[in-house]
Amino acid sequence: MSLYNHSFFEALCDQLPVGIGVLHKESNSFVFFNKMAKEQYLCHLPMHGHRFFSANLRLSDEEIRFLEAKIRTGEKFQKSLISDSTKSNWAQLIIEPMQENREYTIMYLSDLSAAIKSEEILLKEVQKFEALFNNASIGILLVGREGKIVMINPFANKQFGYAPGELIGQKLEVLIPQRFHKAHVAHRQEFEKKPETRSMGSGLDLFACRKNGTEFPVQISLGHFHTEEGSFTLAYVFDDTERKNNEMALLKQQEQLILVNEEMKQLNDLLESKVTERTKMLQNTMLELERSRDNLTQALAKEKELNDMKSRFVSMASHEFRTPLSTVLSSVTLLSKYTHTDEQAKREKHIERIKGAVTNLTDILNEFLSLGKIEDGKVEPKWAAFEMTEAVDAVIRQMDPLRKPGQYIKHKHKGSAEVVLDPSLLKNILINLISNALKFSSENAIIDIETETAKDAIHIVVRDKGMGISKEDQEHLFERFFRGANVTNIQGTGLGLHIVSRYIQLMNGSIRCESVLEEGTAFYIVFPRKKPEET
Repeated sequence: MSLYNHSFFEALCDQLPVGIGVLHKESNSFVFFNKMAKEQYLCHLPMHGHRFFSANLRLSDEEIRFLEAKIRTGEKFQKSLISDSTKSNWAQLIIEPMQENREYTIMYLSDLSAAIKSEEILLKEVQKFEALFNNASIGILLVGREGKIVMINPFANKQFGYAPGELIGQKLEVLIPQRFHKAHVAHRQEFEKKPETRSMGSGLDLFACRKNGTEFPVQISLGHFHTEEGSFTLAYVFDDTERKNNEMALLKQQEQLILVNEEMKQLNDLLESKVTERTKMLQNTMLELERSRDNLTQALAKEKELNDMKSRFVSMASHEFRTPLSTVLSSVTLLSKYTHTDEQAKREKHIERIKGAVTNLTDILNEFLSLGKIEDGKVEPKWAAFEMTEAVDAVIRQMDPLRKPGQYIKHKHKGSAEVVLDPSLLKNILINLISNALKFSSENAIIDIETETAKDAIHIVVRDKGMGISKEDQEHLFERFFRGANVTNIQGTGLGLHIVSRYIQLMNGSIRCESVLEEGTAFYIVFPRKKPEET
């Protein structure tokens, strides 16, 4: 092989995405390694073949003797193997004689790690789907063309009294009372033409039929999807017997309540006759009650405030929890449909939705816990000296995942960097204000944060150019559970700014808001400055 040809061969091999080596058969030594082989296996020329196969590819002596026999006879050899001690990197080894010169053998080493890992990930996803399908505590049926049952989970088999596999291939009407068959076939055919999702509790009185002929009320949620094999309908079946029984019991209780009301009316007439006799006694009692009126008024006001807070909490929690929980349920349902390798991106999208929903629930619960600790007086400032610039920049980095496309957070500081505050409370204050600024601002918006350490005070300003807050809403901005009229369609508990104001009060500070609708909002915070020796 000429020098020119050798240089050309070397340059060409260095561009290939596989490791290549050339072995001289007589000396059993490698005379060439390309760039990929050198980087992957730290090869240096010359290297004895036996040492390379033992040290770099970790082949046993028996495997090496078999391989060397193949090389001597000029046979092609191919093997998949683990190429490092961690047992995490897989490679495919191919050895065959060079056609141009039989004195040399060429070796190819290609990385199989990505393919192996992809197979492992796919296997785990399949196992997740099977666990979800087989262990679900609700009946699940997959129906294909002409209404034939394609899949059914164990819970549904138990619901309808069938053995495993007994319903596969049968038409869906076998699970419906005979008197509804004709109408159901028409409904099913219409659904197949124009499929649409139907949620649980859609107001329909539906009934199903067990194998033994007994009927029971059900609620059914329908979904649909299309694959290369055709269109399929996914049905979730919930046994509604207990709810129906509860409804009947409630009707009986209402009837009993009517009878009780009649009896109460009679008793009321009897009691009215005694009112006059008790009037004098009540007047004397009222004189005593007036003496403690102020205390009672305060207690009643406190109780009213507590009841109002409980009512608002229940209303808010039922609304705010429903959305992320629905997101988790729908995403988990959709995950079960993506069983092909090329649908990994879709699976990851729904996994991220689940993570986001769980994070949202965690944030809501943390706000409730923070409010409870504040109300119980369990939160006290822990004063410490720290760098204001470092604290603010750390929060900005933490907020990075919340930024919309093009949003940018800009921080400017004046004066000394060292301050004395509670760093944990300050962090929570900044997180709340900055996340609100990002949430209520549009894409490509700039969030300005200004901090200043003056002689006697510490000033913090968080300013955005978002949707703004009306004058009327600004008066109630720091009240518990209050939310502006223009953000009702955006998730939130109405506790964030209330907790912020309480944290600021604990550190002897003050906060005020300036805002104009559609122009932006600015929060101004002032803390009295303390010296490090005062902590």
